[in-house]
Amino acid sequence: MLLEIFIAVFLGVVAGTITGLIPGIHINLVGATLIALSASILSPISPLYLAVFIVAMAICHTFVDFIPSIFLGCPDTDTELSVLPGHELLKKGQGYQAIILTAYGSLAAIFLLILISIPSYFAVEKIYDFLKNFMAYLLIGILALLILLEKQKLKAILVFALTGILGFLVLNSEIKEPLLPLLTGLFGASMLLISIKSKITIPRQKISRPKLKKNFLSPIFGALVASPLASLLPGLGSGQAAIIGNSISKTDRKGFLILLGATNTLVMGFSFISLYLVSKTRTGASVAINNILGNFSLQILILILIICFISGIISFFLTDFLAKFFSKRISNINYTRISIITLIILVLIVFIISKFTGLLVLVISTFTGMYCISLGTRRTAMMGCLLIPTIIFYLAL
Repeated sequence: MLLEIFIAVFLGVVAGTITGLIPGIHINLVGATLIALSASILSPISPLYLAVFIVAMAICHTFVDFIPSIFLGCPDTDTELSVLPGHELLKKGQGYQAIILTAYGSLAAIFLLILISIPSYFAVEKIYDFLKNFMAYLLIGILALLILLEKQKLKAILVFALTGILGFLVLNSEIKEPLLPLLTGLFGASMLLISIKSKITIPRQKISRPKLKKNFLSPIFGALVASPLASLLPGLGSGQAAIIGNSISKTDRKGFLILLGATNTLVMGFSFISLYLVSKTRTGASVAINNILGNFSLQILILILIICFISGIISFFLTDFLAKFFSKRISNINYTRISIITLIILVLIVFIISKFTGLLVLVISTFTGMYCISLGTRRTAMMGCLLIPTIIFYLAL
């Protein structure tokens, strides 16, 4: 059994590296595929090993997925806020530092996850039972807070409204995997087209580790306070949690990258805890585990936390290696050509999975994303595509 678990962890890390590096291949897609195959081709494999694979893949993904978001400007929904500070450092030849800062945050989050698991066991269920009666109003309050934190509040309201309407229409359509074309357009293709239009050139990158200042604990504290919100409240992602965390614990540009890395990994890890305690799925990985394992025991939760820790340690060193590898070569690569190739891959993936209607959504969401970016608001405002439909859903209950 132990050997099989180690093999599942290894394969999960490999899969998480692939999903993290290739824009459009998200762990949600892999998780949905595993759910579909678990009753047929994968039926001989123990559900426990599939769950271990998913956990390792998900944690590794939270480390590696900052590489394309910083080097290519093609983030997913969990890393969209890294584009601006990450690109600023990339243009200064400090792309490696930007990535390793997020990796430091993710590594710290792995240790924090273990530390908060015990108090969470006793507190989360009671807190959630209290919050669920006011869910719609809590989400409205968070939406209002996110708008208040914007410098251009009217433009932020416009972005939330536009993406919210788009998200509501797409999520209530018959499109297969509607989130794929929606989020790919808003956060991926739109940024790639802007990069192609701008003809960005990348300077030679310096391979030097950033010096961690005394305020390293500040972004970690912000992530620790805000991350459970995204795991307990529907419609919230790592981006919104990071904004809230940064408002709680103000930090500089490099500190914000640490906060993003910590939040990304903490939200994912905490989603497994909340799945066990309140039976709510807040990430694609937790949805997959819920479908494969159903209700699981405390022993399984402890195993999941151990897998998070092991895969997190491995993923840190793997991210360090990959960041160095790409940093040494990125300045010699035609950035515009890479962006075009990446865009073509995204279009093909959307077409294969979501067909022609998915392509239509991709086009609409891409131009919507480009317009929203041109307004100068935070990328996280475009997460109105999920937050507003969720508010409508709870208000209708």
